[in-house]
Amino acid sequence: MLEGEVALKSMDLEDAREGVKVEIENCVLEDKFITISPECVRCNLCFEECPVNAIEEPKSTRPAKILDNCVKCEICAQTCPVSCIHVIESTTHVEDDDVKYHLKDLKVPHRKLRMKEIRVDPDKCDSYATCVKFCPTGAIQVPEGGIAQIDKETCVGCGACANVCPEGSIELVRELGPVIKTKELLIDHDTCVQCQVCEENCPVDAIKLEGDQVVLDPEKCILCEVCSTKCPVGALKLEMV
Repeated sequence: MLEGEVALKSMDLEDAREGVKVEIENCVLEDKFITISPECVRCNLCFEECPVNAIEEPKSTRPAKILDNCVKCEICAQTCPVSCIHVIESTTHVEDDDVKYHLKDLKVPHRKLRMKEIRVDPDKCDSYATCVKFCPTGAIQVPEGGIAQIDKETCVGCGACANVCPEGSIELVRELGPVIKTKELLIDHDTCVQCQVCEENCPVDAIKLEGDQVVLDPEKCILCEVCSTKCPVGALKLEMV
């Protein structure tokens, strides 16, 4: 599946139109993309936490989906309680007529997630056990003809049950910790040419040109790859910490 996604994202290497011959020079191309595996439990956390609305909301019939406007901030991967969101680093080697792909699943730290309180409204529970199907820890049981029973010691507070319940019978209060800063944005003011490309392209308005200085709002910045990849002079660099 991942190999297929890389191939699609690398279609710019060759023109598939009939009758057009394209010569490709030997090169190495590096990229990164994010994908969601079918193990998605429909908890909705990634959809709720994405700062740029780049995730299609999951339904009981289909998992969440990364959209084309993803800026690779990795917040979704940090938030997923079952590690089904993968940050994939791809390297494409083009040599003569041979194209080889190398994929690496990057390790992403996970934010704190805790269940503080959860309850089932007996007047709303329909006993269909949809919640049981998606609970990642097996914390829910539905006796035949009865209402859902939740083991609070096993529940991790992901919210999958509350999200898929068609009657909205499950109420959850959870604690979600802050995003873990794994990168930092470095600004080389001597190299910057005040072109405003970073300001114009920042998806969360975290970077501004004030006078002749680029000013970053660390509270707004989501440490995505937009400004650093679009800067024409390499004045912005995203580095791991």
